[in-house]
Order: sequence, then structure tokens, then C-alpha cells
Amino acid sequence: MSQSLNRILLAEDDADMRRFLTRALKNAGYDVVAFDNGKSAYERLREEPFTLLLSDIVMPEMDGIELARRATELDPDLKVMFITGFAAVALNPDSEAPKGASVLSKPFHLRELVGEVERLLAA
Repeated sequence: MSQSLNRILLAEDDADMRRFLTRALKNAGYDVVAFDNGKSAYERLREEPFTLLLSDIVMPEMDGIELARRATELDPDLKVMFITGFAAVALNPDSEAPKGASVLSKPFHLRELVGEVERLLAA
């Protein structure tokens, strides 16, 4: 399966981080659609399929955990990765985060991000 078929939906409210991630993933050959909040990311997900949801956890309107929960209800095959400075929150067993979601803690290097995305999509 070529990477161009792997569509990534990115939800990150920090503009610089969002641009940085979008550029890195596009350079790695992925098709990326980015949003600055969970609500609009979710609306887009209802319109078309994505392979991976890459989401910040702490965002206005709809946080990443809720976005991921609703997104995986919509598409159980959707893979989920959280990017966060608050890994402990994501990994809290009581959280509603989908099982099998992976977490990348900030700060991270772009190659770590791309490597993690590749690993998740290959799984």
C-alpha cells in the first residue's frame, strides 16, 4: 500500500506546531488534512475516510480524547495517535481514549514522529 493512500487527519490547536507537523508528514509522502480544533476535524471525518487521526489532547471545543472516541465510533479501523505534553493524561486508564491509541510526548523529533506514524500504519 503506497503512503499516498494513507490519509492523515491532524488536529492541533497550536499554529506553529500544526504547520511543522503538516510539513514533516507531507515531506514523508503522506496526504495530510489539518485542523486547529477537534470539532472541525470531526466534521471532516464524517465526510471522508482517513487512515490515521493524529491529535493533540488539549484543545478548545472538543479535546483529543473525545475527538478520538467519536472518530473511532464512526470508523473502528481508524488508527489514533496523540501528540501531547501530557502523556500521563492520555495514558490514564480511566480516560476514554480508544484502546490501542499510541502517544507521542512533546517535545519530539520529526523523525520520531514519522517513524511512529510508519510503525502504526504498518501494524
